[in-house]
Amino acid sequence: MDISVKYKIISEIIKSNDEEMLNAVKTILNIEDKPDFWEEISEEDQVAIDQALEQLDRGNFISRESLDAEIKEKYNF
Repeated sequence: MDISVKYKIISEIIKSNDEEMLNAVKTILNIEDKPDFWEEISEEDQVAIDQALEQLDRGNFISRESLDAEIKEKYNF
């Protein structure tokens, strides 16, 4: 099958809101519904992850090399 036809199929699937057709494609392709990991973790863990990402965005972190040096200095490794 020509690659352009494959892209057309994918495009039509993405644009579709036809649940019956999408479920049929899912069945044909043996795709199982798996919940997003985010929905499986506690709200407390979600908040902690969001806070950590905000700290990273602000540049509030230390590099692995800095951490290694700090541990070596502190514990004489």
